[in-house]
Amino acid sequence: QPKRKAAFGSVGRRIPYRILHVINQDGESLGNMHRAEALRLMDEHGLKLVLLRENVEPPVYRLMTGQQIHEEQLKRAEKKKASPKPGMYIKELSFSSAIAKNDLEIKTKQVAQWIEKKHHVKVTIRQAK
Repeated sequence: QPKRKAAFGSVGRRIPYRILHVINQDGESLGNMHRAEALRLMDEHGLKLVLLRENVEPPVYRLMTGQQIHEEQLKRAEKKKASPKPGMYIKELSFSSAIAKNDLEIKTKQVAQWIEKKHHVKVTIRQAK
């Protein structure tokens, strides 16, 4: 069974790679270094190592404070909330401002059904000529 990807956060001392590309807390590149040297830097400055990108060679790690990690987690959570979930549909309904009463009632019922089914609904009203 495949291993679940860990949430964004400190990786601690379990680093599976020997050579890492390290970025300091200010965003400046410190270059490639051995994992022991990166751990030594982490201990010296009282920071945490965070994996940013593992699909590149060598993988990119960043030294961060606890506050920086928390802010980054909040940013990622907001971005995830904003993106539509798979299986979620956006229904769009457009009608004129000169719509007849009966047509408006039918379309209102349709919108209510879509909302019950947890669809996102976008209603556009065009101005009559």
